[in-house]
Amino acid sequence: MKPIRLLTALALVVISAVSAIAPALAADPVFPSGARLGMVPLIGLNAAKTFPGFESGDGGVKVLVTELPADAYGEVANALKANPAGTTAMKPDKIETQAGLAYFTVETGKNGAETVKRYSMIVPGQGFSGYVAVQIPENAAKIYTDEAVRQMFATAVTRKEVPVDEQLATMPFKISDLGNFKNVRMIAPGASIVLADGDETASLETKPFMIISLIGSTPQNADDRARFAQEAAQQIPGLREVRVTMSEPVRISGTPGFETRIDGVSGKDKTEVTVVQWIRFGGGTSLRIIASAPRSQWSDAFTRFRAVRDGIQPKG
Repeated sequence: MKPIRLLTALALVVISAVSAIAPALAADPVFPSGARLGMVPLIGLNAAKTFPGFESGDGGVKVLVTELPADAYGEVANALKANPAGTTAMKPDKIETQAGLAYFTVETGKNGAETVKRYSMIVPGQGFSGYVAVQIPENAAKIYTDEAVRQMFATAVTRKEVPVDEQLATMPFKISDLGNFKNVRMIAPGASIVLADGDETASLETKPFMIISLIGSTPQNADDRARFAQEAAQQIPGLREVRVTMSEPVRISGTPGFETRIDGVSGKDKTEVTVVQWIRFGGGTSLRIIASAPRSQWSDAFTRFRAVRDGIQPKG
């Protein structure tokens, strides 16, 4: 056989072998909208419609991409160092990714009557831990194999921050004025967002910040709204020595609302803060804004808080 024909035959064998390892990886890492963790999805997986991640056309194969607190990765790593055999029968495996050393597990379970394989992976991030959960039904396991999922995991990559416009685009409301806040970060994609002067490396309560979110099932009766707003304000996480200083109905952008102000202390250093909660009542959902500032910075911060509040409008 001539050399050129031999090379051609070898090339065809290689191509056939590679094609048999289905599905292949796409070319570049993809970050689900608003996420700081991304990866190269396997061929056949596209952006999911109802959760951050990827899914197959029939929705059977799911890849959830989300974030956990920064300490979560360290807790897993330290637990494995203390007990290399693992704490359960399901010992995590290590894998090198573009984001750093990751840990993943594989198990078989049930989704209703259907047998599925579940994979989970945790990776280090800057100020967060990245987490991936994969579910593959039995009828797709011959295509989306253990090795294919492992290859996808190896492409995991993180970014320090998500562009502000990308984060705002995932929210169900528009924010036209960001109040000159330095940092914008989603708490839950499509549900809530934080505007802050502090960052994840410092205590949030030492500087002004706002949490903006939608809530459901709010009362329609005016008297019930007052009670609802007051109870919600007194249950704001992280506040201690709480004292309500004002609680009254207001109009917010022409819509019935309620404003509650609280003095209290927050954080391990017991920072004295003033907090305002606004609830703008709606039909199926209502807008809730929690804004906090150290008491010494309250006057200037409140002006910014109101500017942000008055610039929030529903989409559509």
